[in-house]
Amino acid sequence: MGNDNPSRKENVDDQYPVHTAHQVSNDSWFQVGILLSMGVNSAYALGYSGTIMVPLGWIGGVVGLILSTMVSLYASILTAKLHEVGGKRHIRYRDLAGYLYGRTAYLLVWALQYANLVLINIGYIIMAGSALKAFYLLFSDDHQLKLPHFIAIAGFACVPFAIATPHLSALRVWLGVSSLCLLLYLCIAFVLSLEDGMKAPPRDYSIPGSEVNRIFATIGAVGNLVFAFNTGMIPEIQATVRPPVIENMLKALFFQFTVGVVPLHAVTSIGYWAYGSSASSYLLNNVHGPVWLKGVAHMSAFIQSIITLHIFASPTYEFLDTAYGIKGSALAPRNIAFRLVVRGGYLVLTTFLSALLSFLGDFMSLTGAISTFPLTFVLPNHMYLIARKNKLSSLQKS
Repeated sequence: MGNDNPSRKENVDDQYPVHTAHQVSNDSWFQVGILLSMGVNSAYALGYSGTIMVPLGWIGGVVGLILSTMVSLYASILTAKLHEVGGKRHIRYRDLAGYLYGRTAYLLVWALQYANLVLINIGYIIMAGSALKAFYLLFSDDHQLKLPHFIAIAGFACVPFAIATPHLSALRVWLGVSSLCLLLYLCIAFVLSLEDGMKAPPRDYSIPGSEVNRIFATIGAVGNLVFAFNTGMIPEIQATVRPPVIENMLKALFFQFTVGVVPLHAVTSIGYWAYGSSASSYLLNNVHGPVWLKGVAHMSAFIQSIITLHIFASPTYEFLDTAYGIKGSALAPRNIAFRLVVRGGYLVLTTFLSALLSFLGDFMSLTGAISTFPLTFVLPNHMYLIARKNKLSSLQKS
């Protein structure tokens, strides 16, 4: 796919322009680091005890999480360093791929990235619906409302949020709320799991299922490992970072993959330690404790899922805004109406798909396998080789 023909690259840039001027970006590296850490420690983290550790066991699960963290950090660093290539600033993943490879790669990455983002949005609606259902079951066991009903409620709750947050930087006002929710459900899950584990008899840590089922479960767990550290939006997020952009983005990434991943690793390990092979794909379904405390955890997971969904929905929103020529003040009546109709329609569609694909663990595996792996692990390495091929040592090239 490599393309060394300068004239062809110029044509690609004409058809699919990249931003050459530095836009005014005001987000600090710390704010971006918090944003990235929120994505890693979203309510999905409550599922990794059951979807990663149970199929892989202690050794495979711990080693897999550590390796996935290291590889994802490395790939993210490579992508961040490609923010400026050929004297141009690339603020979209597809623009970077198009500049390096050509038109076909641009279209392929465009399709992969938006498939990835749509699948992630669907997953967050499923997670929000699952948390809302768990909250409901704390107070009622009539089972008249099923998971698709709660998914529909979660999707409806996303619409006003999409209207109120016109672009990614506007989420900064919600970082505090999201961080508080994140701390609440992770701390509650950790403490209650620790308490259960200390009281429980010896647990079974053997990998369940027949040999064939274990093979498929292992493949699914690998997909979940890829999904856990999704880095398919680095250029879009980096576009909001204040100068010096590359240096500040690297600081944000190091924060994300050091301090930011501690909660994920901790709650994943403690959940598996406490419940063994019976750990659920939503850890709060396992824990015992005061009803009010579990209710706080469920509602925190619900709210945080809605906020985090819009981090991953922002490129889709930006694409729709560009396609329909939306400009000017976000508070202009025309722009508000546009967000209501178009973003609302997008969320209605993703909510409908969420209700059809409501098996959370399997859905996470599907997302990781189909769309996240090439964007997170394959393309960053190859793009870096193409962009820096004349500056790499023989060891780096190997």
